[in-house]
Amino acid sequence: MPDFLMQSPDTDETVRRPCLSAAVIMRREHINNPWQPWRWVLADVVPNEEGFGHEPRLLFKDDTEERWLHPGFNVELSLGDAEGYYLNVTTPQPCFWVVWRMEEEAALAGEPIAVPQIVTLSYHDAGRWLDAQETVEQVPAPPDVLQWLQEFVDRHHVLEAKRRQRPQSFKSLQDRFGNPARVSTGKPSGGPGHG
Repeated sequence: MPDFLMQSPDTDETVRRPCLSAAVIMRREHINNPWQPWRWVLADVVPNEEGFGHEPRLLFKDDTEERWLHPGFNVELSLGDAEGYYLNVTTPQPCFWVVWRMEEEAALAGEPIAVPQIVTLSYHDAGRWLDAQETVEQVPAPPDVLQWLQEFVDRHHVLEAKRRQRPQSFKSLQDRFGNPARVSTGKPSGGPGHG
């Protein structure tokens, strides 16, 4: 299997973003469920090759599964999301995230299929899409991609300085009702028996 081609393309005269070219493989698998006999899952993210062409195509089909190749995804790294990449590379299993949707009407096959929309390495992007209730799945990223991503993080991510916590002794005291409490360290004065 070829390695991912990682580069910094000239996408605009002023913007150069590191990116890699990827293809997504989606799998439809038979499940033992009388209401839904099939389900779609993300099978893999692989390096894109020229021979893949530009259109999705069926790779394999039998009675229990089918696999579709979706070529031509650019996975770009953005300086503004260095923390999202940092969160990915520091997890126990760094990964690609893929957002996919079912076709509303069958356009590629006899019935609707799952179509990937976006591929990312950003923890933040994945979280936003999950919050938007999109279907987001992940597959482990290979070592060459992790090294490339780690180099980007090392160059561009700045850990936020931890704010010094104010010592507890400087916090104002409150009584059980939330009102300011007074503490006196002087000698008691006045009153009976203190005279």
